[in-house]
Formats: sequence, structure tokens, C-alpha cells
Amino acid sequence: MFDELINKLKNDTYITLETTPGHSPIFSPIIETIAELGLDKLVDGFTTTDNPLAKLKYNSLFAAKMLQDRFNKPVIATMSMRDRNKIALQSDLLGANEADIRAILALTGDPATISDQPHTKGVFESDSSLLLDIISCFNSGINYAGKPLAHKPKELYPFAVVNSYAKNPKTLQKKMQKKIKHGALGIITQPVYDIENAKLLLELKDAANAECDNENKKGELILGIFPITKLRTAQFLSAHVPGINVPNDWIEALREANEKGSQEEYRVGFELSRNLFLDLKKLHPKIHLMTANQFQLAKDILS
Repeated sequence: MFDELINKLKNDTYITLETTPGHSPIFSPIIETIAELGLDKLVDGFTTTDNPLAKLKYNSLFAAKMLQDRFNKPVIATMSMRDRNKIALQSDLLGANEADIRAILALTGDPATISDQPHTKGVFESDSSLLLDIISCFNSGINYAGKPLAHKPKELYPFAVVNSYAKNPKTLQKKMQKKIKHGALGIITQPVYDIENAKLLLELKDAANAECDNENKKGELILGIFPITKLRTAQFLSAHVPGINVPNDWIEALREANEKGSQEEYRVGFELSRNLFLDLKKLHPKIHLMTANQFQLAKDILS
């Protein structure tokens, strides 16, 4: 299952779909929606998020297990440095390994200060590179302290993330290099909204890989897409989310459509997003689709 996913990442077309577990003890409604829409037949795998924005959600590892069992497709489970120290990270990885949850997206995590849980404190023993290093240790049969594990874990497959935009592109290359040097096989970008931006990211990825050649390490870039169907979403992403660049022509097109009504706004936003998906797929068919659990929108984009 995972070998096939990595092979597709390196040598073929590759599409994963993000799922965000809810503020609920039940994840099955999300699974049923995916099944009803047949989305599992349109993607190569899924991801599960880990308490995004430091807000309490259903556990990403358990969600990954349920998705994987239902659809027999690999799931990349997110693990954040915000909520766990190195002992908890390793303990979770050990348990997940036997349950065959073996693709891990390593995140530093959103700051605990933005949580809706009063007086929450972040752990943040390090950034996501620590988790990538832990995974490398496990793949060598040892824990992070260098002590051999009683049984060697099944192979783990590490993923990481990177911003899609920076005023100084070289900073993105350096971040890619760091993730690759720490073992990331796939690097998922923040949402991309411009084909030239995507081309630049691919150039930076090639340069980062060239810098890591002497260590025999290589990472593949996965272009993130988050469809925009509302003007306010475009404005929020543009103004408040670092590392994302929404082109002015998108904002203006959505503003004009918004004045004509919500249906026209949605139509224009969907057309822009769908065309972007098709263009990116031609350029570099390694895509991660994020729709904030708007699964009908995901199906419409992918179909």
C-alpha cells in the first residue's frame, strides 16, 4: 500500500485529499460522505489533520486508521510538535506502527496561544525536524536515544510542509533542503494559486535536491490546492495567512462576481480553481487537495 503511494509520488500521477476530523467523538460521518461520493476512487490516498489552529479535534491517528481500513488506501497522518514531547511522539509512532499507520506528516504546529482552550501551553520541544529525525531512528530500529527497539518497526514514510510563497524565494529553498536532509520524502506546499508560482517552487525543489545529492537524499514536491469559491476567503488568505499569495486578478474576479450574487461568485471561484487544478496537473501531477471537508467541491474538482 505505502510502497505504491511512494512509487506514484516519485514516478507517476499522485493525488491525496485532506480530511479534517471534527470536534466530535465520531469520525464515521466523514467516512460515509467520502464513500457516498466515491471520492476514494478519485484519489491515491488521504491525509488527516492534527488539531489545526490549536483547536480540539478527533485524533488524527485514529482517523487515519478508520480511513485506511474502510478504503484500503494509504493515509498520511499529521503529527504536530505543539502537543507532544519526544517521548509522546515516539510512543504514538510505536502504537501507530502496529496498526499500519506508517505515513506521517511532520508539522511544527500552529501556536497554542490561538487555541480556544483556556491557558493552553504548547510543548514545542523542537520544530518538525525533530519528528523527522525520530522517524529516521525508527527506520533504523532504534529510538531517539539510540537504544535498539525490541522489534524493528515497519518502515515509516515521512512527509513535511513548506510555504508556497516568500518575498525571498531562497528562504523556501533552504526550508526544503532542511526537510529533505532530515528525511522527508514528500513536501506538501501551502495552497498555490498561480502557475508561475508553481514553476518557481519546482525550480527551488530541484535546487534543494541538488544540495542534498551528496547525502543520497531526495524529496518530491506536492503542490497544495485549496479551491476558493468566496471573495471573503480570498481576502482572508491574502491578508492574514503568511506563505500564501492569492493573485489580485482572482480577488478582482471574485469581487465582480460577488456583486452579481452568491451563485455567480461560486461559479467564478469554482472555474478559477478547477482551471488551476488542470493546469497544475499538466505541469506537475503531484497534488494535495484541501477543501475543509467540502467533499462535494472536492469531487467536482477531481471529476
